[in-house]
Amino acid sequence: MAQLQLSIVTPERIVFEDEVDSVSAMTQMGEVTILPGHVPLVANLQAGELRLKKNGSESYLVASTGFLHVQSGNKIVILADTAERVEELELGKIEEARDRARKLLDEKRHVDDVAFANAAAMLERELARHRVVTKRKKYKDVGKSLS
Repeated sequence: MAQLQLSIVTPERIVFEDEVDSVSAMTQMGEVTILPGHVPLVANLQAGELRLKKNGSESYLVASTGFLHVQSGNKIVILADTAERVEELELGKIEEARDRARKLLDEKRHVDDVAFANAAAMLERELARHRVVTKRKKYKDVGKSLS
């Protein structure tokens, strides 16, 4: 069976580079799943889970905003502002960052449109990280609510 050549790249590093059977990602138009033979596509990523399938097993990452580019020849490039493997995520640090982002969003609400947009993007990223880590990692005491 044909496979996809996937590269997930951030400004800091190449997060993932390998062949996979399928890739699922959140875009601004909704979730898309790319299989071999997919038509060429460029889509804006939305902060959320990346699900990779290879040989019957799944891997999970979380990415923030960026672009997904499906090229002919079964090549996919995901350019994301940030991307992390689920194994790299720590719930406590994510919850602290989420709380800081909420506070910053409240502070910037009536100050500056650019600062407010940046704070909103930061909060969206932290909420996505929290959703993915609590869904894909086993924690005894998740405790805090996203509301």
